Amino acid sequence: MQDPRISELAKQLVRYSTKIKKGEKVMLHLSDVPDELGIALIREVRAKKGIPVLRVEHGRLGREMSMGATDEQYGLVAKHQLAEMKDMDAYIAIRGSHNICETSDVPSAKMKTVMKHMRKVMNHRVDQTKWCVLRWPHPAMAQQAGMSTEAFEDFYFDVCLLDYKAMLPAMNALKRLMEKTDHVHIKNKGTDLQFSIKDIPAIVCGGEYNIPDGEVFTAPVKDSVEGVITHNAPTVYQGIPFDNIRLEFKKGKIVKADAGSQTKELNKILDADPGARYIGEFALGFHPGIMEPMRDILFDEKIAGSFHFTPGQAYEDADNGNRSQVHWDMVTIQRKDYGGGEIYFDGKLIRKDGVFLPKSLHGLNF
Repeated sequence: MQDPRISELAKQLVRYSTKIKKGEKVMLHLSDVPDELGIALIREVRAKKGIPVLRVEHGRLGREMSMGATDEQYGLVAKHQLAEMKDMDAYIAIRGSHNICETSDVPSAKMKTVMKHMRKVMNHRVDQTKWCVLRWPHPAMAQQAGMSTEAFEDFYFDVCLLDYKAMLPAMNALKRLMEKTDHVHIKNKGTDLQFSIKDIPAIVCGGEYNIPDGEVFTAPVKDSVEGVITHNAPTVYQGIPFDNIRLEFKKGKIVKADAGSQTKELNKILDADPGARYIGEFALGFHPGIMEPMRDILFDEKIAGSFHFTPGQAYEDADNGNRSQVHWDMVTIQRKDYGGGEIYFDGKLIRKDGVFLPKSLHGLNF
């Protein structure tokens, strides 16, 4: 018997997140997820008179493709996937992972080749379609979270099916505040960072782009970032786990990067292209149901009382001009149980120990 929450999730993705309309072509991009979910999505798209298009992939096959990546191979793949994406009005991706480190042994040069070509497909998808991306709760994710499979499934559906619409008034208030702000100052253990966000739009993420959701993002003025930041949430990038990343900035550029035993791998990624050492996104996370990191960025970047700072590509709707094949959301949690911290907008304390202080933003507190 199918879990009724699968149908509920499919309905949310099609009717709320992407708001599919009659005649719209919808790419359903599924990787290592149950057929039941794909069937539910196809039926929901058809119920809204849309046209479902299916792409199915598997993690181990993707790894094998990447292991032998060449410009000829991925130039061809990107050419055809870009043509396909240009035909789409909307894109829904659900990505399972039996092993979060599946691509950890793919040589960095091969990953660079893949990303160089596939970035153009991703850019078109992000900038030109209605899109929503989410994970699927495999037992591997439960292990990451330190939970039983059943408990994690309950957590997953609870946080994915949050009433995002109810949070929109406070999210819009944060958007307005950020768009009035010039100078940002962030302080916590190992972090003393300053930058400008003047004249760069702030974007509300209330269940329309990622599920789970719960952030407002913008970008720093590219050359304005000064100081040091230490990220206390673990992360995985290109299948490689990293802990306690520390970055130093001068005139917007990462001039020193440390991650203990993974410092060499960290710098390889940051040397992928010139834009990888500049920041493309700054965001405040506030999902009330996500409290602990689990090395899955779609969850971790929404942690209550967190912010993330992103080396690499900027989004065109909050653009500081930075371009890169890298887009790596690195998370710091500022709640008291993680050592606390402060965020100032134009000298005024806006959030302390993960709690928003202005009354208009209280609806975003955990």
